[in-house]
Order: sequence, then C-alpha cells, then structure tokens
Amino acid sequence: MSPIADGFLIPDNHIGRATVSSVAVANEVQLMGARGIACLNSRDRNLLGFRRDLLTAAAYGVEQFLFVHGDEPKEGARTSQLTVRRMIEQARETSYPGCNPFQVGAATRLGPVPRWKAEADFLYVQVSYDLDGLLRWRESVDLDIPVYAGVMVLASAKMAQNLAALPQLTIPDQLIEAVERDRDAGVDHACDQILQIRDSGAFDGVHLIPVSRYRQVAARLERELQRGG
Repeated sequence: MSPIADGFLIPDNHIGRATVSSVAVANEVQLMGARGIACLNSRDRNLLGFRRDLLTAAAYGVEQFLFVHGDEPKEGARTSQLTVRRMIEQARETSYPGCNPFQVGAATRLGPVPRWKAEADFLYVQVSYDLDGLLRWRESVDLDIPVYAGVMVLASAKMAQNLAALPQLTIPDQLIEAVERDRDAGVDHACDQILQIRDSGAFDGVHLIPVSRYRQVAARLERELQRGG
C-alpha cells in the first residue's frame, strides 16, 4: 500500500478483545519508513492509562492519533472516565521534551459536527457508499481542518449483506448484487469512489479500509497514478 498511501491508521482492539497496543504497532510502521497514526478509544482507558499511552507515544516518536469512542467490548466492561473530547483536551495539555505537539483527530457521522470536533487537527468521516450524499454533507459543514472521507471495500457478498443490515449504513442494492456476481466489483467500486472524491476537490483525502483486498486495491490505484490519473 505504500505507493498509494501517505499514512497508515492502526486500529485499537476494535474487536473488543486484548491486542497489541496501537502505539507500538504505529512505531513499527514508522520503523518501516511510513507514517503511523495510532487509534485510541475511550472505552478501555482511565486517565492514568491514557497518560501512559501518551508517554509511550512520546518515547517512540508517534505523534498522530485518532481518538474514538469504541464499540461495546466483548470482554470486560466499558470504562466511563474518559470521553473523546477529554482525550483531545488532555493531549493538547500534554507535552514532553524532545517531542513535537501531538496531532489529534476525531471521527464524525454525516450530520452536524460539534464545535469541539471541528477544533481537532483532522477529521475522519464515516464510511459511505453514497457519493452524492457525502458531497452534500461536506457542503453543509464549515470546517477549516483536513477532512478525510471514509471508503470501505466490500470484500465479499457476505460482507455486503452484513453491512447492509446496519441502520447507519446504506448500500445500494445494485452494488450488493454486483458483488454477489463478481467479487472484484467491490474493489472496482471503492477505487472509482476514491477517484471521484479526489476529483470533486471536496475532501483532503480518503481513509481507505481495503479489508482483505488491499493488494487488488493497491494495484488498481497504482496503475491510475502511473497513468497520471
């Protein structure tokens, strides 16, 4: 993915189970020569644990974060001491010798953006399969920070059907049917959507979730770049 991506977002035990720290993985990504963005959720942390994460990040040289609320955990219970807003405030208040100020981002759905989110360093928009709706949302909000549109590849017919059942996500029936006929249709749609978002000029980039089809997506987009597209 390196030829087409300028950074890599590292999930934070999004499956609700214990995983290796996203800060540690972001450090490994940076050692490989790429930019790592560590995702941290408020679900699993109290203030002391969050400060530990910031201290670890400063020691590793990881300077960019995406703060999220986090889904309900599959193991244990949600910690309620921190919110995304408080995490942003705490990161702003924290500095370490020899470390640049942290760059912190938040996520938003296709609705009004609270002022405190608009004051983050960047914003990730939820995945959408409705380009017109995405562009209408962008026109409806006044934001002076980089905004990245969410694009997710439909890797299989089963995945398309499962996502279509979510109330917050609308997937056109014709796209689901296309993926059922041809597994590569999800790759083609995502790549076309990325190019259309770029050409619109409405966003500063995309947050791409290639799922298991990252090789196919990378190859397709790299060909577009080589053609000067």
